[in-house]
Amino acid sequence: MDHALPYLVGLIMVALAFDLLNGLHDAANSIATIVSTRVLKPQYAVFWAAFFNFAAFLFFGLNVAQTVGTGIITPEVIDDHVIFGALMGAIIWNLLTWALGIPSSSSHALIGGLVGAGTAKAGLGAVVWTGLIKTGSAIVLSPALGFILALVLVLAVSWIFVRKTPIAVDNIFRSLQFISASLYSLGHGGNDAQKTMGIIAVLLFSHGRLGAEFYVPFWVVLSCQLAMGLGTLLGGWRIVHTMGSKITKLTPMQGFCAETGGAITLFLATGLGVPVSTTHTITGAIVGVGAARRVSAVRWNIAKNIVVAWVITMPAAGIIAAIFYALARAAG
Repeated sequence: MDHALPYLVGLIMVALAFDLLNGLHDAANSIATIVSTRVLKPQYAVFWAAFFNFAAFLFFGLNVAQTVGTGIITPEVIDDHVIFGALMGAIIWNLLTWALGIPSSSSHALIGGLVGAGTAKAGLGAVVWTGLIKTGSAIVLSPALGFILALVLVLAVSWIFVRKTPIAVDNIFRSLQFISASLYSLGHGGNDAQKTMGIIAVLLFSHGRLGAEFYVPFWVVLSCQLAMGLGTLLGGWRIVHTMGSKITKLTPMQGFCAETGGAITLFLATGLGVPVSTTHTITGAIVGVGAARRVSAVRWNIAKNIVVAWVITMPAAGIIAAIFYALARAAG
């Protein structure tokens, strides 16, 4: 097995690079609302989000990592070529959408890449359909739940504070946004970092380095959370602009409701082991708070473009992954 060690280490480095890129790409999910409402300056907001991204492993189990590691593609199909193809599909799609400022899903890029490379090797029989359907359903359910929760929160808060002046409400929710942004960053770190944990763990399992039973070693947990936090520190300013201001204008109260609705959605999904998109979730929540004000407050053409990116992310990443799997297989 020693001759395979350099390949194993190299692939782990690529996986951690994806995790760092995930943090970079999805930094906007954690900080767009708190920056757009001017509660925190961008340079402080990224430190705030990065800390809670890293600390997320203290609060959540590893159900999502288990799903990604064994519940999308059968572990027997996984080898170095499949993992390489999956990671390259996700990384290239992330870089493309990041360059264009499109808040697509890093999570579904990775899932699409895994499915694309796995089916390129072993056909559709390699797919664990229950896990893939559960993940695919979340493309619709997570933004819908974020939308509904944020909408309900805005209406409830508006009723509770109806006798307060707008300035007083702003001051209250400027403070409360520190809590809601922290919760969302915890949910982001808890759900997103686990996807890379699952990839690295199944890679180790395929190399026979976990024994007979699949599990996620603690050093994998720490390294993935650290890579996610470092990526968030690097920011993602193009997507911050789209998420924070192009979809709808936010007040501190609306920012609080969007982050809280999104955080509740992520906490539920992570507890159930569903690898959802933090990008989808916060976008749905932001649209929800905009629609609560008035339907015309949402720039629906921007939201439509984002939805189109959601739809094509998994197949696009899957096609790229299949190509890189074939290239890696041909290269030996």
